[in-house]
Amino acid sequence: MQVMSRPPTGFPALVLNADFRPLSYYPLSLWPWQEVVKAVFLDRVDIVSTYDKLVHSPTMEMRLPSVVSLKQYVTQDRPPAFTRFNLFLRDGFACQYCGSPEELTFDHVIPRSRGGRTTWRNIVTACAPCNLAKGGRTPQEARMTPRREARRPSSFELQTQGRRFPPHHLHESWLDYLYWDIELQA
Repeated sequence: MQVMSRPPTGFPALVLNADFRPLSYYPLSLWPWQEVVKAVFLDRVDIVSTYDKLVHSPTMEMRLPSVVSLKQYVTQDRPPAFTRFNLFLRDGFACQYCGSPEELTFDHVIPRSRGGRTTWRNIVTACAPCNLAKGGRTPQEARMTPRREARRPSSFELQTQGRRFPPHHLHESWLDYLYWDIELQA
């Protein structure tokens, strides 16, 4: 990971909840500068930190925000949506049969041909070769046991899991609000 003193391309702003925690770690909660400026003028966010870059209009100028916090707290305790991305995040972006991070798909633990449904409790991340090898069989029949039980994660669990996958580039103004083991690179 590289910590940059120069602004990242496009001048995105890190978006924090009203409690100054990121809305999301993976993907990191970033808004384009245009959305942030709009939110500032609509009085939806407070500016916490800025870049050196100025934007101008005929009547004003403003430094682009690098970190903003929402004025209204967004509750994070609702169950996470069942999406391919959230499934891969729950499973650590690794096949639950062999551990490979390559060619990821999802596998119905109980095959659909046998009444298995597409739900948190019946889907695991699988690499394409393992998914093909398991085919329409149950894990017991295929002798392929998932490493972890398929279950619905909480939002907190997904956020915690997301901290294991920091982005490749972070702006130095964001560091006080992110909680990764950060190794500074030159």
